[in-house]
Amino acid sequence: MKQSPFLYVAITTLLLITITIMCAMDFPFNWVFYLTVIGQVFIIIMVYKVLTDNYTTSKTFEHFYEDCPIEPLEVRAENETFR
Repeated sequence: MKQSPFLYVAITTLLLITITIMCAMDFPFNWVFYLTVIGQVFIIIMVYKVLTDNYTTSKTFEHFYEDCPIEPLEVRAENETFR
């Protein structure tokens, strides 16, 4: 079964949010430091997994957003003279 890269994005996000909370709560420096180093490794892994994911779509920029598709608009100018 192929894993989705969204799992790596979620894990990395939760880890970095945890580091932020730990900094605000004055946790010991060594905990924050080691989790920051682990977070940087997770960011590299996450970026690699997202960029190497075999995802294809038939959508183009003309489709705009998937949740609110729009039809391509053709603008015609009236009384326009070309030189």
